[in-house]
Amino acid sequence: MVVSHAKVPSPSGASVGRVYAADCTASTAHPSSGSKVRTTMVQLPAVNTPQFDWVLDRLPRRARPVAPIYQPKVAARAIVHAADHPRRREYWVGSSTAATLMANAVAPGLLDRYLARTGFDSQQSTEERDPSTPVNLWAPADNGPEGHDSGAHGRFDAQAHERSPQACASRHHTVVGAAAVATAVAAVAVARITGRRG
Repeated sequence: MVVSHAKVPSPSGASVGRVYAADCTASTAHPSSGSKVRTTMVQLPAVNTPQFDWVLDRLPRRARPVAPIYQPKVAARAIVHAADHPRRREYWVGSSTAATLMANAVAPGLLDRYLARTGFDSQQSTEERDPSTPVNLWAPADNGPEGHDSGAHGRFDAQAHERSPQACASRHHTVVGAAAVATAVAAVAVARITGRRG
């Protein structure tokens, strides 16, 4: 089972449901239970989806994801990889997600104060919100009378990243770790050789 989680709550409160789902599923896959169910958490960055066009909110301006924004295929690739490789407890997608999670582990109070100061404005664009825009709370907003499907991409294509080097490194952490060790060994060897000559 794969559970994804947003790094910053969205205006719709969708991440609350994801956190709840993570809490519920984590208890079902406890190693001592003898279950063969594996739970893997995929920590996601801001993703360019249409949800920001139809979310019901009370913000004065149009909702937007907190930058940096990634294309949906970056999240999809990570989730598919996690489903295919469920032994890891967690995958981080995007450098902003990794930075947020590390900062939260080291100084959670500092991160909370920063998000309290910047979070409200960073989740809004400069455009005024149109109160007549359809919302998806009571019915699908992208399935109007014409049966229109908005697809997976939102209105932030120009700003969204197509790939995440951090997510690639996370998927291939063994290779990256081996390369880091090899680089460190080579650096020590070079330092010793140059130290003998000096």
